[in-house]
Amino acid sequence: MNVDEQAVEKAAPVYDAELVDDTLPQPRRRTRRQRLARWWTRSPRVPRALKDGAYARQVAKDMIAAVLRLPWRYLRAVVRGFLAAFRWWRRWVTVHDYRDAAEHQEKLADKFIQIRELTLFRWRVTGAVAASAVVVGTVLVVLWGSRPLWIAAAVISAALAILGRRKDGSPGRKPALAGPRTLAWTMDPQVLVDAFRDAKLIGKDETLRLVERALRVGDGWAVTVDLPATRKAADVIKNREALASALAVDEVQLIVERVRGNSGHAGRVALWVADEDPYAAPPLRTPLLDVERWDAWRPVPFGRDARNRRIDLPLVWTSLLIGAIPRQGKTFAARLATAGLILDAWTRLYVADFKAGKDWDAAARVAHRFMSGDEPEHVLALMDWLVELVGEVQGRYRRMRDLDDETCPESKITPAISRDTSLNMPITAIIIDEVQVPLEDRTPVEVQGKKLTAGEYIGELLTWLAKKGPAAGIVLILATQRPDSKTIPSGLRAVLGSRFALRVMDWRDSNIVLGEQMNTRGYDSSRLLPTHKGVGILRPDGDTEALAVTVRTYYMPNDDWNTLCQRGRALREAAGTLTGHAAGDAVTPMLDQAAVARVIGAGQPAAEPSVELPEPLASVVHYLGDDLDVREFIPTAELVEALGVEPTAFGKQMGDLGCRPDRRRVAGDEGEVRQIRGYLTADIHAAAEGWRANRGSS
Repeated sequence: MNVDEQAVEKAAPVYDAELVDDTLPQPRRRTRRQRLARWWTRSPRVPRALKDGAYARQVAKDMIAAVLRLPWRYLRAVVRGFLAAFRWWRRWVTVHDYRDAAEHQEKLADKFIQIRELTLFRWRVTGAVAASAVVVGTVLVVLWGSRPLWIAAAVISAALAILGRRKDGSPGRKPALAGPRTLAWTMDPQVLVDAFRDAKLIGKDETLRLVERALRVGDGWAVTVDLPATRKAADVIKNREALASALAVDEVQLIVERVRGNSGHAGRVALWVADEDPYAAPPLRTPLLDVERWDAWRPVPFGRDARNRRIDLPLVWTSLLIGAIPRQGKTFAARLATAGLILDAWTRLYVADFKAGKDWDAAARVAHRFMSGDEPEHVLALMDWLVELVGEVQGRYRRMRDLDDETCPESKITPAISRDTSLNMPITAIIIDEVQVPLEDRTPVEVQGKKLTAGEYIGELLTWLAKKGPAAGIVLILATQRPDSKTIPSGLRAVLGSRFALRVMDWRDSNIVLGEQMNTRGYDSSRLLPTHKGVGILRPDGDTEALAVTVRTYYMPNDDWNTLCQRGRALREAAGTLTGHAAGDAVTPMLDQAAVARVIGAGQPAAEPSVELPEPLASVVHYLGDDLDVREFIPTAELVEALGVEPTAFGKQMGDLGCRPDRRRVAGDEGEVRQIRGYLTADIHAAAEGWRANRGSS
């Protein structure tokens, strides 16, 4: 070995490894006490009363109530047992069983002597037993005092109490509460079972299984029950009014919800019974007054339900339809939905107020486009806005297609995209109050050579935006006081994801807002009380457990509305996102009517001139409108009432035109199914097309 080799030192071995930063905090191991506490709170083997303080207090209250009621219940059971024993003894001593057998065999006269002898014998047995009891009692008192008598009395009373205990379905049982509850701080579960039976929700021999005992929640009682096998929670929700009647409360005081998810099933129902009308208290002001800004991607605080739980309304990726008769809070509800968008500096607003009042004037400070009026020129201006938005949506889809997958993983707008000013794709909301005004406008317009009314064209534009716009960040908020089938096209209603129905005139209007057959599922806004201003049925879009919920919207007077709009303007000025009308820019939108017409399908070549239909077929087709392609069956009574015709003559004329009546089973006003007479819309459509074809060929 040479000197150089001796001078070389061996290097330490090299290992493949990851660099560990010892400065990072290491996860702490749980102590035995923490593991025990975690197991105690999560284990299903530990009773809930030992884990939940509120539940434990309720258990204690129920136990105290049971102890206080026990003496009276025991005394009543003893009395009932004594009466039952006396009736049994009376039948025995009068040989009632032997007498019934003889009467059944028609040998009562032949058995008369035997019956009399047996009766005398049983009386002697009764006397002997009574005398023996007196003698034995006297001897016991002489030997041991009165203690044996007390023991015997206790044993006999216990036996009588067992004999006289209440049994499910026993005759004479009180089935429902007679008036308000007298015990306000506890709820007898048997009352609930009897109410379900009285409402025909369970059978006489069926009962309920209490998943959780009745608990005080807010200003009412909450309980979760399991229905018998094959009974459905949907039937309980549909028959909520009957259940409320059996419980002796107003239906607004009873909230019935199906328990879904891992903790529920199709037969599990959560009930909440309020002590008093939950909507009688003054409404609460919107919590948005207490925040400086809001994220449009978060659901907007919309109101409170009967249990005073906050109800939030999602707006992004959906659209909203609000329907009500006048003076029920429709504009307030639309402003509540808009308020969260106003407090987001990166949203763009199009506000059209066809009420022509001052309810929306404050929004002019933040709106990209704003107008207030109900003249034809305002309708045409709205049409230009919608054409502009259709072109904007098409442009957004083209720009999103060019973005990389990291920025735009799907063909949908994201929060990052909506706030990137270089991409120019903010969340854009169009709010139209009294939308029936532009939809009913008859001003003639020409699109690609096809003559339409302004209302028809606006309906087609809104329908297209409701279908294609949400994924591109377009939000529609439409409010109307005429939610009928002729005002709001069925094609437009079908694609509006969220619905809010305040009080309307009848169940048909409620179904037009909320959706078909909603009244048969227990949701009918025509049943709301006139005194409940701002109370409506919300059917939200998105991941929600309940199909619909009754909500009392927050209160937002004009002062609060002005405050929120001023705050929204300040946020936009600070972020540099104030545009359009709010920035003083009254530039006319750049429109490409031909391209938009091709996109929505309104610019197809005009069809041949339509042939005028004979009466009453023409009136029927005009009355049905778009429902001719949506509804399957139309009752004769509805057509007679709507057209004001004489039923017999109307039926004969329709028969001559090729429309024969039919009978179908449909749901009535109260949800019951009944058979009625009417016409198939397919037959009406075929008759109209056949008439046009015959007249056109001639």
